[in-house]
Amino acid sequence: MPRLGFAIAAITFCIDWAVKLYFLYGLDFINLNEGQGFEVTSFFNIIMVWNPGVSFGLFPAESDAGRYFLIGFAFVVIVILAFWMFQAANRWLAIALGLIIGGASGNVVDRIVYGKVADFFHFYIGDWHWYVFNIADAAIVVGVGLLIIDSLFGSEPAKQERERVY
Repeated sequence: MPRLGFAIAAITFCIDWAVKLYFLYGLDFINLNEGQGFEVTSFFNIIMVWNPGVSFGLFPAESDAGRYFLIGFAFVVIVILAFWMFQAANRWLAIALGLIIGGASGNVVDRIVYGKVADFFHFYIGDWHWYVFNIADAAIVVGVGLLIIDSLFGSEPAKQERERVY
């Protein structure tokens, strides 16, 4: 299962970075600066937002020390998740961990290269607006959701392993 998880992580990372590079440098018809964007549908915009914090702008790292802390923390989390993936008992757990590792890696590279994370996708309904996010953020959310589902309804061998350990 680890090979599947690491393949998912690599694919997630590559898609995230390809999309970010396209929106940052590949749009000839519009120059996306901070806060600028364009309407795609009546409920979805592409807008350029730099996020100095973690998910949804929490814990903004305005200083270099804060930025380095977030980079270091993310590396530790990625390593822990990678070790967990080597123990993955089923396909869904490997996919979940791969999505989280790939997403976290994409955002770490943003933080290393730019000092903050590039976000572009903005969904809204009327006056209700969701946070602007990127592919990496979406992969992390889906991965965490799969982890929760796996922990509640995982495969029988995984359940037996959890019961044996505890």
